Amino acid sequence: MDIKQLYDLYRQHPVYTTDSRDCPEGSMFFALKGETFDGNSFAAAALDNGCALAIVDDKSIHDQYMAAHPDSTRMVLVDDVLQTFKDLAREHRRQFDIPVMGITGTNGKTTTKELVRAVLAEQYNVMATEGNFNNDVGVPKTLLRLDPSHDIAIIEMGASHPGDIATLACAAEPTCGLITNVGKAHLLGFGSFEGVIRTKGELYDALATRPGSVIFVNDDNEHLTSIVPGGVSTERYTRDEDNAAARVCGQIVDCSPFLRLRWRDNSLADGPWHEVTTSLIGDYNLDNVLAAVTVGLHFGVAPEQISHAVENYTPTNNRSQLVVTPHNRLIVDAYNANPTSMRAALDNFKTMNVAPKMAILGEMRELGPGSRDEHVRLVETVAQCGLDMVWLVGKEFADIDCPYRKFDDVEQVRAAIAAGDRPEGYHILIKGSNGTRLFVLPNEL
Repeated sequence: MDIKQLYDLYRQHPVYTTDSRDCPEGSMFFALKGETFDGNSFAAAALDNGCALAIVDDKSIHDQYMAAHPDSTRMVLVDDVLQTFKDLAREHRRQFDIPVMGITGTNGKTTTKELVRAVLAEQYNVMATEGNFNNDVGVPKTLLRLDPSHDIAIIEMGASHPGDIATLACAAEPTCGLITNVGKAHLLGFGSFEGVIRTKGELYDALATRPGSVIFVNDDNEHLTSIVPGGVSTERYTRDEDNAAARVCGQIVDCSPFLRLRWRDNSLADGPWHEVTTSLIGDYNLDNVLAAVTVGLHFGVAPEQISHAVENYTPTNNRSQLVVTPHNRLIVDAYNANPTSMRAALDNFKTMNVAPKMAILGEMRELGPGSRDEHVRLVETVAQCGLDMVWLVGKEFADIDCPYRKFDDVEQVRAAIAAGDRPEGYHILIKGSNGTRLFVLPNEL
């Protein structure tokens, strides 16, 4: 069965499931595999529970079912269920002649995606990635949400190994794209910083093969400007007021704690400055905002609408959030961490005119052989920030000589707080890799 035949079946049964416990009547079951399960084992149960079709890649399970149901056409055998799922999503995406934007990057891709969504939603019906559905299962699921009401799609793409972005771009077939930045993250999978750059650049490579595509690029980031393919249209943004080649220029007005900025459309002679007060914390978010502004202008959103969208965007999911508790004011950026984002968060925290200051920092995961050196450098950076109190969480910090309080894990932190060690009256930066689970602390601080 080729993909067009399978897509014809999908049109007859336009609801799918990957969970045999959740089988809407008449839906299609895709027997995906995970680290601890094999969906093939549940295919027959999915059919019993209401699915019209089950897509499997285990021939023995298929043959066993067919032996018991010789006249059935309900179990479909394919070479690879995950690849078939991605191919189906691509076929569905091809039914829509609309702009499809791919967004990736080491840091800020979700915040940028949400800002772009907010800006474009001022004028268009936007379909965008929800949550962190940015991998080889999440991207197809997002694409399959497309319907005729949508004007624009925004697809977030995550990566932890070379080739990941190329695979996702193959499914999404973006018409435009944006890389927020490149930094030291997932080095265990990428092998090196250069591997990160090459993998993120796979989005540019995909766009270079599509006539009429557009790349939105931070003109201040030499890692990105150096890999933009020739012959591809670009829309650039910058912090440099003298860079007339960039479509958008922006500058920080204030950042204590919320980012206040001004931006200008350089394509207009003597274009006015637009000042915006955001609900974002961190001067590093300026680039994310400028990216959204540039995308908005490209798609014809009015400057007033752009500023309105940016001003009314509220971050969620432990990304650059200010949380005020009865005891402290927390800057919660605990969704993820790597050397690049840690330094940016600490540099911003250092410049904030507040006191006293405390940082609770979790270890950075998936850094490979250089992990200890990166944690040593992090501790050295912390020492230069003039903080009044520092707690380090995770075993990566255990043998690093420093004057800071250390905890093996977040449960030890919670136990210390419960025992009466809760800080009072501090501005506290909370940042660490998601696996350290520092996101549980705001309820206790």
